[in-house]
Amino acid sequence: MGKRIRRNYDENFKTKVVLEALKEQKTLAQLSSEFELLSTQISDWKKQVITGIPSLFGTKKVLVSDDQQEALTSPLYQQIGQLKVENDFLKKKLRKNY
Repeated sequence: MGKRIRRNYDENFKTKVVLEALKEQKTLAQLSSEFELLSTQISDWKKQVITGIPSLFGTKKVLVSDDQQEALTSPLYQQIGQLKVENDFLKKKLRKNY
């Protein structure tokens, strides 16, 4: 018997398999034959999903690098400065007119 090549599955396939397993409409044996997987592989994926679900509803912490932070904030600070200058100019004009 030849050496078996290791297969890699994409996220969409894994998601489809796990959703079918979570529905519990078919047995693991039926799912194994349908998707050509070992039942232990399906069980492992299902456990990973079940243990990972609480993190989906936890607080989201988005990590932004300093460069990204600067790229986001620099135009905003520039706009704030421009609006402040315009506001001060209009205040002076208003005082002169009255």
